[in-house]
Amino acid sequence: MAGHDWAIDGLPDEYQQHLRAYVKDVQRVYGDALEGLLLYGSAARGEFLPGRSNLNIVLVVKSTQVDQLKKYGALHRRWAKEQIVVPLFVTLADLPAMSLVFPLEYLELQEYHRLLAGQDPFVGFKVDQRHLLAEVLQSLRGNLLRVRQRFIEGGGAEEAITILLPLSLTAALPALRGVQRLVGRPVLSQGEPLLADLEALLSIDLSGLRDAWLLKRGQISPGQKEIPRLMERYLESFERLVQSVEARLMQGQA
Repeated sequence: MAGHDWAIDGLPDEYQQHLRAYVKDVQRVYGDALEGLLLYGSAARGEFLPGRSNLNIVLVVKSTQVDQLKKYGALHRRWAKEQIVVPLFVTLADLPAMSLVFPLEYLELQEYHRLLAGQDPFVGFKVDQRHLLAEVLQSLRGNLLRVRQRFIEGGGAEEAITILLPLSLTAALPALRGVQRLVGRPVLSQGEPLLADLEALLSIDLSGLRDAWLLKRGQISPGQKEIPRLMERYLESFERLVQSVEARLMQGQA
């Protein structure tokens, strides 16, 4: 197994210490059955927000049988309170098929991760992008449909909207990087420049999404009167985005 000589840029020292202790715990529980332990998501991209972001983990293991999964129960009870969510459990044999089915997610994993222990399964691994277009379009359109549903479920309440918008935007960002990949633009890991690049590429106003980004980062605290307008602007921007992406990417597909 790899040593503990890594450091994660932009991650507060407190969480670095949690991760180091967590890695030791996982190695103790899984021993030689653990082949790799990787950090991905906001912490790997340098966008981790204490108290807001989670620490996302992939465990590459020799077996995903029930007895091996059950071993993680005690680890989850110990580390969930430190914002470490239940990992993705995969084997090396899983990767080719999963990258074919989920090319968007696996490109994100491949490009934005940090190896914390063991071997990196993505070294020399090529993600099959044949189905990337379909997944990007499905992800964005599905997100839009869910936002409409969740807004109604929340009854338009201020608290519900302030939770919904950051969650929706977070889910959309990988698909937006997928758009950059499909059109041959440099892929931007950070949310704010990514939105600006999509505005320039598609010649559209995404101010509603940028507001959601500021809300997600805790940089704005809209009041009760402003929240409904924020939701309206977000939906308008998101609908404009989905329509523009579909028009741009589906040219020549018919």
